Amino acid sequence: MKRFKVTVNGVAYEVEVEEVGAVEQPVVRPGAPSPAPVEPAAPAAPPQPKVAPPAGGAGTVTAPMPGNINDVRVSVGDQVNVDTVLVVLEAMKMENEINSPVAGTVKVLNVSKGQSVNAGDVMVVIG
Repeated sequence: MKRFKVTVNGVAYEVEVEEVGAVEQPVVRPGAPSPAPVEPAAPAAPPQPKVAPPAGGAGTVTAPMPGNINDVRVSVGDQVNVDTVLVVLEAMKMENEINSPVAGTVKVLNVSKGQSVNAGDVMVVIG
């Protein structure tokens, strides 16, 4: 950690900045107890590959975040494959394509264009 003095709008602040990638050295202040040693963070788990459940398995597709449905690309009875775009969800001014996690037939369609959804709402059921 390095200490700096920064002035913002005429007000002076003392800040500590950690250098990324550097080995952290404990800061010892007079009269202060010694800090406990810092354990290195465990490495992140490698990303898991997409694995489709067996064909014919049920798949419930829920809204990953709150937003508005901009487009519905399937209908009840449609056959879909893994990664088929089911609906387009607009959230935070971005369009997110929601894909099928399984291959099968669209059994239930709970959303329509222009509808608002909350995180976790069931949008499509594939069986």
